[in-house]
Amino acid sequence: MKQTLRDARNIAMARYHRVRGFLAANHYDYPASAMTVIGVTGTNGKTSTCYMIYNILLKAGLKAAMMTTVSTSVMGESEEQLGHMTTADTRLLNKRIAAMRDAGVQFLVLEVSSHALAQGRIFGIPIDIAVMTNVTPEHLDYHRTMTNYRNAKVKLFKMMAKNAKHGGRGVGIVNADDKTAPWFAKYAPNLVSYGINDGDLKATQIKLRTSGVEYYTRIDKQAYHIKVNIPGEFYVYNSLAAVAACHSLGIKKQDIEQGIAELTGIAGRMSRVVAGQDFDIIVDYAHTPDAFAKVLPSVRQSTQGRVIVVTGAAGDRDNSKFPEMGRIAGQNADLVILTEEDAGKHNVRQLSELVAQGVRETGKSEGDGLEFIDDREKAIAKAIQSAGKGDVVLLLGMGHEKVIDRANGPEEWNDGQVAARLVGELLGKGSKKSTKSNTATKNTKSTSRTKAKKSTKTTTKK
Repeated sequence: MKQTLRDARNIAMARYHRVRGFLAANHYDYPASAMTVIGVTGTNGKTSTCYMIYNILLKAGLKAAMMTTVSTSVMGESEEQLGHMTTADTRLLNKRIAAMRDAGVQFLVLEVSSHALAQGRIFGIPIDIAVMTNVTPEHLDYHRTMTNYRNAKVKLFKMMAKNAKHGGRGVGIVNADDKTAPWFAKYAPNLVSYGINDGDLKATQIKLRTSGVEYYTRIDKQAYHIKVNIPGEFYVYNSLAAVAACHSLGIKKQDIEQGIAELTGIAGRMSRVVAGQDFDIIVDYAHTPDAFAKVLPSVRQSTQGRVIVVTGAAGDRDNSKFPEMGRIAGQNADLVILTEEDAGKHNVRQLSELVAQGVRETGKSEGDGLEFIDDREKAIAKAIQSAGKGDVVLLLGMGHEKVIDRANGPEEWNDGQVAARLVGELLGKGSKKSTKSNTATKNTKSTSRTKAKKSTKTTTKK
C-alpha cells in the first residue's frame, strides 16, 4: 500500500510540474528558444561534462551560460547552488533563462536530472544537443525500476529529436561503452558516439596521473590531444563527451583543447583541500556504486600510503545501493569511517549499517578497518587525525553541497571548509604551517551547526 501511495504521489507531482512548466515557459515567452541549448543527462559525470563544455564555449569567445547542481554561471560570473536539486523548479528555471536571454546569452549548458525529465520540469526548453554520460542504478526509490529510470533520461533525446523537426541541430552525444547506449542513439538524427573501447571518438594512449589524465582522440580527420587537469579515469569519458559536443558546434580544435586543459577544478568533484597538511584530502560527490567504482580504485592505484574513506547513507533513498558502495569502499580503503549524510529524521547508525554490510564482506570489522562515528564533523576529524604523510583522506557523498539534512532540519555545511579548519586546529595555531590554513578558514567554524536558510531546504540529490 505504501508503495502504491508513493507512486500515486509521484504521478500527481509530475502532472503538477508539467502544468507549471507550461505556465512558466509561456510567462517568460519561452526564453530558451533564443539560445542553442546543450542538455546533459546521466547518472554520473553530468556536472563535470557541463563545466568542460561551458569552459570551451567561453574559451571560444561565445556568450555562454550554464546551470548545474553546483552553480549557475553566466559569461564567466558564477552563483553557487545552495540546495541539493540538480535542475531547478520550472518557474525559477525559466526566470533565470529569461535573464540570460536579456543579457545576450547565445549558448546554454543545462544539467538535467531524471526527476526533472520525468516531471516535465524542462518543458518549453528546445534541446539542440543532448548528451548522455552513463546510466547505472540510482533514484530507484522514485523510478522503481531501471527501465523507468533509463526511459526518463531518454526523454531528453526525444525532446532533442522533436526540436530537430523544427530547425534544431538534432545532435545526440552517446557513451558507446554504456550498455544503455542503443536506447538513446536511436533518437538522434545526428549521432556522435564516444568511449574508451568503442565510439566515433575513441580515447587512445591514455595516461593516468595523480594530477590528471591525458589521451588522444580523432573525429572527422581532426586529431585532438586532450589534457584534463583533474584526476580520475572517468574524466576521460566526461571530456570526450565535451569534445564531441563542441566539435559538433564547429568550435576550433585549439579552443577545445585549451578549454578543457584550463579547467583545474570543480567544486566537490575530486576537489583537493590544501591547508598545510602532508597528506591529501579529497572531497567528492560520489554517492552511487558506479561513482564509487570510478573514484576509489583510481585513488587506490595512485596512492602510496593509506586510503581513508569517510562516507555514509542518505535517508529516503534506494537502500539497495548502499551495501555495494560499502563493498567497493572496503576493497579500496584501509579505513572506512561511516557517518551521517543527509540522514534527516532517520537513525544515522541504522543507515550506516546498510553500508557496513558491504564493508564487512571485504573482511573488515568494527575496530579493524571499520568505524562508526555518527557526527560528520567528528568523523572527518578522526580521519584527519588517523592520516599520515602520503595518505589520502576521501570525503565522499556531500561534495559541493552547502547544507546537510539533520533531524532538526537542514543546517549549513561544507566538507572542504570543515576539513581545512580541522587541519588548522590539528597543526596548532602556533605552527608556521597552520597560519595559512587558519586564515583561509577563519569564517568556517560555524558551518557545521548553523541553521540553513529556509530557501535551501531542498534535500533530495536529484
